[in-house]
Amino acid sequence: MASKLDIPLNGPSVNIVRRCGSALSDVLQSKFGCVATFDGVDFERGLGNAQQRGPPVTPEKRFTVTIRGGVQVSVWKADLTDFPVDAVVNAANEQLQHNGGLAQALSIAGGGKIQKDSDDHISRYGNLKTGDAIVLEAGSLPCKKIIHAVGPCLSVYHTKSDVSRAERLLVKAIESILDKVKENRLQSVAIPAISSGLFHYPLPDCANTIVTTVKRYYEGSRFSAHLPKEIFLVNNDEPTVKEMERACLQILTNSRTRGDAKTSTLTVQLGNVHLTLKKGNIEEQQTDVIVNTTSFDRNLSIGQISKALLRKAGNGMQKEILNAPLRQYIMTTKPYNLLCKEVYHTCCSDKWENAAQQTLYRSVLDCLRLAAAAKHKSIAFPAIGTGALRFGKKEVAQIMSDAVAHFAQMSQEKMEVHFVIFPSDNDTFKAFDGQMGYLQQKASHPDFTHAVDITMSSQPAFKSRDDFRGKRALPQQISLIGPSDETTREAERWLNGFLLRTSDTVVIRNNFIQHFGEKEHLQLSRLTKEGVSIEESFENGRAGITVKGNSTEEVVVAGLQVEAMLCSIQTEFVTEEENAMLWAVLTKDVSFERKTVDRSSPEFSERLSAFKKHGVLRILKVDKVENPTLKVLFDLKKNQLHCSSTQKMFQRIPAQFCGMVSHIGFHAEYAPPDEPAYGEGIYFAGTVEKAMEVWKEQKEEYLHFVEAEVLTGNSTPGKPGLILPPAVGTDPLVLHDSVSGGPDISVIFSGYQALPTYIITCKIV
Repeated sequence: MASKLDIPLNGPSVNIVRRCGSALSDVLQSKFGCVATFDGVDFERGLGNAQQRGPPVTPEKRFTVTIRGGVQVSVWKADLTDFPVDAVVNAANEQLQHNGGLAQALSIAGGGKIQKDSDDHISRYGNLKTGDAIVLEAGSLPCKKIIHAVGPCLSVYHTKSDVSRAERLLVKAIESILDKVKENRLQSVAIPAISSGLFHYPLPDCANTIVTTVKRYYEGSRFSAHLPKEIFLVNNDEPTVKEMERACLQILTNSRTRGDAKTSTLTVQLGNVHLTLKKGNIEEQQTDVIVNTTSFDRNLSIGQISKALLRKAGNGMQKEILNAPLRQYIMTTKPYNLLCKEVYHTCCSDKWENAAQQTLYRSVLDCLRLAAAAKHKSIAFPAIGTGALRFGKKEVAQIMSDAVAHFAQMSQEKMEVHFVIFPSDNDTFKAFDGQMGYLQQKASHPDFTHAVDITMSSQPAFKSRDDFRGKRALPQQISLIGPSDETTREAERWLNGFLLRTSDTVVIRNNFIQHFGEKEHLQLSRLTKEGVSIEESFENGRAGITVKGNSTEEVVVAGLQVEAMLCSIQTEFVTEEENAMLWAVLTKDVSFERKTVDRSSPEFSERLSAFKKHGVLRILKVDKVENPTLKVLFDLKKNQLHCSSTQKMFQRIPAQFCGMVSHIGFHAEYAPPDEPAYGEGIYFAGTVEKAMEVWKEQKEEYLHFVEAEVLTGNSTPGKPGLILPPAVGTDPLVLHDSVSGGPDISVIFSGYQALPTYIITCKIV
């Protein structure tokens, strides 16, 4: 069952999250499967600088549309320093000194020619003006030209009027870029979010201005003029990419559509969230999740919504909710006779109680986060609070819409959200209809998008948008939602290890460091600056990176970027291994399941008896792994080795690799032993006791063991340094199947010789 945990931020941790929140979010998702959202943290400043600080990313197209004249506009999450296009745009200053942010990243990647050509241009023609753009050679960048464009620079504490005055200069800069594309007859150009980041231009406004300018420029062009084939809007940090995608959806397409008048349906697209307003009965919805609003005494016969759901679901739901754990404001039950997968029961306060509006807002937001963490794709809400809780209809519509907008800003997966209004309740439908229009038309307005989508710096507005500011601020915190209590606690422990660090050294142990190539080492060199050093090591079969520096904050930021690089490498590794598996068995996909075993089942009892012998371990959960592709490869290996029997063995692995072993099987990178005394292969232990000896590190709160069927076949004693089993005789091509380190340790050198069957999560008593 999904679990939620709030981690307060204070002191230096706030600035660390502000600087690398996107990378941190990606790492928490990759390592622990946790969805992270940030409350009370202003990401407006410095996001564009992520082009320099962010980890390498695999190019990913998020949006594409063809506008007038056949020009294609697309949004990409990618690294501009490695983007194959006719020209890339650099966010430059007037002196063309590339000392920070994207400019520095492009200058380093392009080599010394970038800065030299820039210096020569300034020496010959003088400084550029804001709004100017020039074309120079691209050095060693994978493009033909680099366009240096000077966008407006705002102060850190800019006002709305400052932004308004700067807008015309940003428009001029984008038009200058497109003029250069036309003059040089370029077929494609990659444009970042100029002036955001180091130049402090608000990100939502920046995205709107860039997209609007591109649209107007080509709509007003004569078709006899040169038109490029494609305009790429490229950034490598998630918040900026989402803003660009949002702006394109709203400005280049008609993302709000009216449905059939008979069904009274309205829809709005907010990033990955598709929001639908419709009339209907909440108990008849067929979404993955139905949301109910109930009283704190858990009596489902109180309230119209609860009554309707109870009648449809049956008394089983009433019995279950009486014992269901309350997490923040939500209890979860089975659907019984309802047509959904789960029911989320929210407990909200009467309007006149303290912080009631904030409770309603957080209830909606937490329901969305829980659904996302549980991999649900759709959720249906009634108009919460318009009945016995005595909220106004417009008030509820605004609060619920604001919560969805905030969630949409952070959501990386597609989600269908339904607001379901009782068919005869025309006043409530009208109130929500007004909010749908507001979301579409005003989503980019600073008083709305910045407050709701980026920081939620105050509780939701209740009378007018002007009331939004000046209310009590949300606490600065990271909200984690994961698939279980164990995962969120592990994520919290890891996170606090970074954010609460007081030393000036970070040590990262991960054998995927050995997969770093030229691109990753270039990224490491970019992280190295005055006062920060990065050193790689490999000792006793374990790879490590040590980050040292004079400033704890700089060391932590660099360490988090290294972790993000490792997650990217691991993602690429999984993709490559999956492709190899598909080719080997000629199947269409590699699908797998992890099913939690019932504690009363014989399967659970069998694992329990094996672990009871090791008195300090208590089993919390047993997941059964089912991966048909791995099973086929395992059986093929069994035939190849002429091995008729298998051994049940154990491997202890870090939490972050549980998903990988279920997906692509065993690899030596996951769990190198403390002492690789029998070779450089994949180690297994015959008993839990022996596994605790082979992998002695016990600092974690939770321990994860994989039970596997292992093909040891024709084995021989191992020794340090072996990368393959020794030859059986004099023929060097005939090898043993595995090596051993005594009766309870086996080492294999092909991951297909082991099949994961169960993942057992334990806690040290």
